[in-house]
Amino acid sequence: MQLKTILNRIQKFNCFVYGSVRWVEDAKEPTIEADLRSRANSRPICAGCGHKRPGYDRLPNRSFEFVPMWGIKVFFRYAPRRVDCSTCGIRVERMPWSEGKHRLTDTYAWFLAGWARRLSWKEVAEAFHTTWDHVFCSVERAVTWGREHQNLSGVKAIGVDEIAWQRGHRYLTLVYQIDGHCKRLLWVGEKRTAKTLLRFFRWFGKDRSQALKFVCSDMWKPYLKVIAKKAGNAINILDRFHIMAHLSKAIDEVRAGEAKELKQKGYEPRGCATCARPRYG
Repeated sequence: MQLKTILNRIQKFNCFVYGSVRWVEDAKEPTIEADLRSRANSRPICAGCGHKRPGYDRLPNRSFEFVPMWGIKVFFRYAPRRVDCSTCGIRVERMPWSEGKHRLTDTYAWFLAGWARRLSWKEVAEAFHTTWDHVFCSVERAVTWGREHQNLSGVKAIGVDEIAWQRGHRYLTLVYQIDGHCKRLLWVGEKRTAKTLLRFFRWFGKDRSQALKFVCSDMWKPYLKVIAKKAGNAINILDRFHIMAHLSKAIDEVRAGEAKELKQKGYEPRGCATCARPRYG
C-alpha cells in the first residue's frame, strides 16, 4: 500500500488532493514530505469570514508537521492562496488541516495534547522528536477549544481547593466539578482570596450558582464567606482533613489546660506504660 493511499484513508480534505510523496534525506534526520494542492476550479475560503471568495495570488510553500509514521517525521507542503474578500480584504485562505498561523496540523496537535495527559511535556517532546514549545502550544490549543465548547449544564456539586505553585506562599484557586457522573477541573484562578473565588462565581453565572446543591471546601475563611454569599442554597461540606486537624488541636488544648490545672493543685503527672498520655494519681 502506498503512503498516499494511507493519507487518503486517514486524513482526507475536501477540495484538496495529495500530490507527490517523497523521502527527504536531511542532515539532522530523514523526513517524509507530502505535497498538497487545491482541486481544479475550487475556490478558496476566506480565513476571516469563512465564505468562498475569488483567488488573488499564491504565497510560497509552507510546511505543516503531521503525526510521525514509524518514528519518521511527516510534513505537508502547500502554497496557500490569498483571497480577494469583499468583507475582509486580501486574506490568506482557510486551510482545513491547520488553524491560523500554526505550523502543526490540527491532527498532530491533538495527538501531542492527548499524550501530554499521560506523560510530562518534556517526555512527550523527546518521544516524538519534537520541541517542548510544540507540546505546550498543542495543550494550549486543546484547553482553549475545551473552554469554548465547555458544557456547564447539570453541575450540582463543586469542590474548592488551593494549590501552591511557587515559593513564598503563592497559590492558585482550583474549582472542580465533583458530581457522581462527572469529575473535572472547571476553573483556575490566581491567588487564594475572596476576589479570586468571586471571579469564578461571576464566570459560572448566578443561576447555575444558585442551583448548586453541594460545595466542598476547607475552612479558609475567605472561601467560606464567598460560598455563603454566592451559593447560599448549597450545603457547604468541610473536608475531613481540616476537621480532624482542628479537632486534634482542640483536644490538645483541653488536655494541656487540664494538666496545667492539676499541676497547680499539686498533682504530678507520671507516664503511662500503655500510652503516651499522662496519668495523675
